[in-house]
Amino acid sequence: MSTILIESIGIVAGILGIMAWIPQLREVWVEGLHEGISLPTFWLVSTALVLWLVYGALIRSLSLIAANLAALACMLSLIVGVIRLRKAPA
Repeated sequence: MSTILIESIGIVAGILGIMAWIPQLREVWVEGLHEGISLPTFWLVSTALVLWLVYGALIRSLSLIAANLAALACMLSLIVGVIRLRKAPA
């Protein structure tokens, strides 16, 4: 299988993975809802994404690097949004 095809599959998978977080981002940043969100889980997912990012860099996979950078940005945005909402006065 060609490298271009393999990377293309990775890019499509990365886009779909990032799209999966859009509803959660909308709930936190637009609707202001944060109940039921487990910050330890999001920190764990963020740690896994960092490790995937390092792995992608080590094997020089553009699709892994791009997808995990974007997913990590989503995770950190969610974490910041939840912390902001939980500290806001009621």
